[in-house]
Amino acid sequence: MKTKSSHLFLVTTRLGLALTLSAAWHAWEGPALAQSDPPKGFTALFNGKDLAGWHGMGHFDPRQLWAMKDEDQARKRAADLEDFKKHWSVENGELVNDGHGVYATTDQEYGDIEMLIEYKTVAQADSGIYLRGNPQVQIWDYTKEGGKWNIGADKGSGGLWNNSPGAPGKDPLVLADQPFGQWNSFRILQVGDRTTVHLNGKLVVDHAIMENFWDRSKPLWPKGPIQLQTHGGEIRWRNIFIRELPAEEANAMLDKHGEAGFKPVFNATDFTGWAGPTDNYDVKDGAIICKPGKGGTIHTKDEYGDFVVRLEFKLPPGGNNGLAIRYPGSGDTAYVGMCELQVLDDTADQYKKLDARQYHGSVYGLVAAHRGFQRPVGQWNFQQVTVKGSTIKVELNGTTILDADASKVTEFMANSPHPGKDRKSGFFGFAGHGDAVEFRHIRIKAL
Repeated sequence: MKTKSSHLFLVTTRLGLALTLSAAWHAWEGPALAQSDPPKGFTALFNGKDLAGWHGMGHFDPRQLWAMKDEDQARKRAADLEDFKKHWSVENGELVNDGHGVYATTDQEYGDIEMLIEYKTVAQADSGIYLRGNPQVQIWDYTKEGGKWNIGADKGSGGLWNNSPGAPGKDPLVLADQPFGQWNSFRILQVGDRTTVHLNGKLVVDHAIMENFWDRSKPLWPKGPIQLQTHGGEIRWRNIFIRELPAEEANAMLDKHGEAGFKPVFNATDFTGWAGPTDNYDVKDGAIICKPGKGGTIHTKDEYGDFVVRLEFKLPPGGNNGLAIRYPGSGDTAYVGMCELQVLDDTADQYKKLDARQYHGSVYGLVAAHRGFQRPVGQWNFQQVTVKGSTIKVELNGTTILDADASKVTEFMANSPHPGKDRKSGFFGFAGHGDAVEFRHIRIKAL
């Protein structure tokens, strides 16, 4: 057993990460840094001398590129390179585009990042920054003379313009553009499909979902290239720095946003407040761990109706567990509770041929979750689950992998009935299946 210091360690670790992030940002604000002097922890995407690390690619569905054979990809890149060289150049340490041609595209693909970048453009220009090959953080002429007030240019740059009308993030929160002829600076955070944008030190997008332009029925994919768009007017870029976010820091960022109202339901020390076969579980280093070969459903002593739960989990290779939702206190929560939300190592060979409704985040046997958003086995994952009425929403590492209404499900895996799926309240817990899956930092907000 651990002491109360375990929970304190988690809190202070998150505070330390936040302070480190803040220090890096404030160190970069102010006069432009030399290309050789990125802030601590960052690397330069543009070396200020040539186009190394970049290639050309226009507005092109990344899925088509990923589906190509290597030789076909090489042919496309060679063709785009000719266009790229015509319209992109380096002048005085600045990456310059004449307003035409393919987009400057990073050779490397990125997932969760913090990005710093400066740009300067001209009247009536229109540009943007694609993240993971997806449009885009908008850049344009915000003046009336620019002629695009009818589509939102009066609100300024920095918004996720390709989001659906009315969606959070589509319009920037404030107008933050500098007058033409002056440099603008972006700080962009991408964690999962959540985007936060600061323009010239002002928050213009706050933790908004960047919609998948290429297929809005699916979440933004985990990785992709960064692209600097060309669109009819000269634009110059400099001080392009990037930092790939470690899992622990990304989790802390997700946890910090909207944290008000959550109450711990696990003290990181013992099973106070919990019921069920707790002897089949251990508490170690502030985490609940299912004992190998043991299992059963342990659960809170308090019941919940509508609620949001936040937690972190870590899977061993082949790990299998589940979140008990509105569990009655006995029986198999997948059937007698509202549901079991699967917790599973989706990458394990033994699970290659499962029903789609058995993979991680799925409403077990009822609704399949989107796959491919887990962190590597052995890393901590951050998950938020919102249960409201008959609906369940699962966000894994910042990406919404499931948003379903259980009351509308009429087809069940193996035709097995789920008599509990319409329950209005019950306990929250963990449904162990014999693997040493770990859970920590477990908090619930009643709605």
